[in-house]
Amino acid sequence: MLAYFASLNPAALLRACPGGIAQGLIWGVMALGVYWTFRILDFADLSVDGSFATGGAVSIMLILNGWNPELSLLVALASGLVAGFVTGILHTKLGIPAILAGILTQISLYSINLNIMGKANQAINVNQTTLRITSNALLLWRTIGIMAAFCVLLPALLYCYLGTETGCAFRATGNNAAMSRAQGINTDRMKIVGLALSNGLVALSGGMLAQYQGFADVNMGRGAIVIGLAAVIIGEVLGELIVGKRMNYYLRLLFTVIGGIIYYLVYVFVLWLKFPANDMKLLTAIVVAIFLAVPYLQQKRKNSFRHAGALAKREGGEG
Repeated sequence: MLAYFASLNPAALLRACPGGIAQGLIWGVMALGVYWTFRILDFADLSVDGSFATGGAVSIMLILNGWNPELSLLVALASGLVAGFVTGILHTKLGIPAILAGILTQISLYSINLNIMGKANQAINVNQTTLRITSNALLLWRTIGIMAAFCVLLPALLYCYLGTETGCAFRATGNNAAMSRAQGINTDRMKIVGLALSNGLVALSGGMLAQYQGFADVNMGRGAIVIGLAAVIIGEVLGELIVGKRMNYYLRLLFTVIGGIIYYLVYVFVLWLKFPANDMKLLTAIVVAIFLAVPYLQQKRKNSFRHAGALAKREGGEG
């Protein structure tokens, strides 16, 4: 045991943290897309595993064909919009349940991504390509600065959009679709547009990650929904603990990004502890389960105290 702890180098952990922060910011963009469907539209969308890889594949292939990296991200965003649109059509126009519609899109995107790249993975020469988002140690803090600015601005734009008439329609559709239809809101359109926007953000994040790591892989989106949900749940729990009742939609979106950062810092910490890489999915599930349980246990404790107080008050009155 002593030998194990002696083998852990705190300096190595500190050196790994900037990379964890950069990846956390990138995955935070993906988590914003998950938040849009999971919390705002109340739609369990599983297509994000596929659209994340699509964004990465599109971005890398365009760069290999001479495109500007920033423009390739816009096309990656557009590819995600199309993927989300397809999921929305499957659900609203063909009557396929939400989960199955997402799974169908996800499975289809696997083959589409293979066709986009021509093989299971494609890499770019990071030494011959000028990238704003890169894992290059000399430029890592610039990457963090760019992503941090983007992750502050993007929630602000989404927050402003939620304040518009269309944004209110999105929220109403997620809260009560039947009542929204009674008020004249086209809920099918809201779901289609919302899914397109969500998958667009996910694909944008996939393109960013592909540029950061220098390659795209057909399996790079596997488990993305779990990471996105982890970021959402972690962000919500921390937001409630820190901000409490002052949590508006902007802070919820911002804490979602923070949740992504914390998730990846935990990931870095676990790897530093020399846990087997094969166990990371299991550890992810455990982390998500813990953060999911925290709000329930807190509410249960409050209710038990409230019940005990009411019981004591009633017994005191009878006495």
